Amino acid sequence: MAETAETTTSATQREIAVEIPADIVSRETEAVIQKFQKMAKLPGFRKGKVPASVVKQRFAEDIKTEVVEQLVPRYFRQETEKQGLHPVSQPRVIDLHIHDGEPLTFKAKFEVLPDFEVQGYNDIKIEKAGVGVTDEEVENTLNQLREQNASYNAVEGRPLQDGDFAQVAFKGVPQGEPEAQPVSMDDVMVEVGGSNTIPEFTENLRGANAGDEKTFIVKYADDFSDDRLKGKSFDYTVKVNSIKTKQMPELNDDFAKELGAQFTTIDDLKKAIRENLEGEKKHRAEHEGKDKLVDELVKANPIEVPEAMVDHQVDLRLERGLRALAQQGMKTEDMRRMDFTRLRAAQRDAAKKEVQVALLLEKIADKEQVTVTDEDVDKEIHILAAQSQQSVDAVRARLIKEGAIDRIKNRIRTDKTLELLYSRSA
Repeated sequence: MAETAETTTSATQREIAVEIPADIVSRETEAVIQKFQKMAKLPGFRKGKVPASVVKQRFAEDIKTEVVEQLVPRYFRQETEKQGLHPVSQPRVIDLHIHDGEPLTFKAKFEVLPDFEVQGYNDIKIEKAGVGVTDEEVENTLNQLREQNASYNAVEGRPLQDGDFAQVAFKGVPQGEPEAQPVSMDDVMVEVGGSNTIPEFTENLRGANAGDEKTFIVKYADDFSDDRLKGKSFDYTVKVNSIKTKQMPELNDDFAKELGAQFTTIDDLKKAIRENLEGEKKHRAEHEGKDKLVDELVKANPIEVPEAMVDHQVDLRLERGLRALAQQGMKTEDMRRMDFTRLRAAQRDAAKKEVQVALLLEKIADKEQVTVTDEDVDKEIHILAAQSQQSVDAVRARLIKEGAIDRIKNRIRTDKTLELLYSRSA
């Protein structure tokens, strides 16, 4: 039987010293020597006939290594189970000693979940944002729909004036960077005098006729929203292809019907807009409220969390970020040039908070006896099937194969627990 001693170095750090009796080490060593005898190929000996003494001398270090690899993980696992410890990281083995005829001794450092009680979670109160929708908000949405459905009519026989739209093709080259990628578009509408139009475009296009080509310089401000342009000067060549005026649709029943068969009158459309805006506000208010709630929960319970779990969460966050960049078109070779050391450091605080929240909510779920039913899981699988446009049976089979059902149950349980706290926080 191995002998152990446990040392607690922090809420999440543990160190155990293990001694494996000499007779167990000797038996394992003999078993390894016999294995080597069967495999060893040495000059002057037939395969499988090399004497044990020769094998032991010839492969001494290899034998020790295999004995350690066989015994240390096994006895580490046995001893942590015996002491009721649940490692959440790989052990770091130190002070390893193995000598013929002596016990094998080592120390192992590892991380465990912190032992804590959640304080004050029922006392958290969150001021929830209103979800009412004003008539002005409905009108603004109606005007956006009118903008989206506006028509553009060609104008001939006169130059561009304020309020007109120039249909142009342009190319912009940054000054002093002849090798830089130019900014260009083959077909874009520019509103002359528009509030969102760069002043230099308005000044140079005003008075131009269809077919004219203009060249001018644009100096972008240091705080310009587009990183490709901010603080730079560009030489632009702009070709006016045509002049158009915008015709906004009238707000009447015909306009409503064009937007969908479910709308008979403009009042039907307004009612649907109001309901959608209310739904969006409710969703946003819940999201913001739950964010505030978990902030307060962590503030009241600043628990220490295992570094291994934080590292894993950083990995997940980076994986999600890289997947999003790939979906946006970023090339693999460009991703490889990214500074991952800096990126990991930037994600660490958020990852640590996510681990804290997960552990706190899990503890609360245990205390509140929050459960996940088969119906809950089925509902989630149906949602995933609809999103992926696959059959429910196919999605279920894939999740079972990937071992993802438990992850789904844990996520549902976390969501239910957070919803419970949110409902009590009014």
